[in-house]
Amino acid sequence: MSYFIFGKNLDNISGTLYKIAENQSDLNNLNITESNYKIIEDSQENFNAVKFGVKIPVKYNLNVISYETLEHLFNKNELEYHIKNYKYAIKQFTDNNPNHPLLNQWNNYYSQLNSLNLNNINYPLDKSLEQYFSDLGQPSLNILQLP
Repeated sequence: MSYFIFGKNLDNISGTLYKIAENQSDLNNLNITESNYKIIEDSQENFNAVKFGVKIPVKYNLNVISYETLEHLFNKNELEYHIKNYKYAIKQFTDNNPNHPLLNQWNNYYSQLNSLNLNNINYPLDKSLEQYFSDLGQPSLNILQLP
């Protein structure tokens, strides 16, 4: 089962998603105090849709998540800015958590982002960065998975 982590006691309030975890191990490795959050189990299918930027959890009611479909259309400058923000967040995590069990995974993803040649992409890019990597058979992580 996959997990969606929301702000606690915020039923029916939009924008309270905090993190996502693909499995129990990933959930255990998030840098959170679980009792401070509402953690909802959901399907791998919904997790993948969120991970690859197809949809986003908008809110929850009890243990039911409401989703919205996302659309992407990046030009080169927008994608470059998006990647810059991802790299900043990843660097903050890796610099501040040198002994974290997922450190190598995120260091590798940072390197993958760094080596992406934006000139080789056809624009406008009509999918998420995560879906783009997945379509190329490369590792794909969503920033919501960052511990």
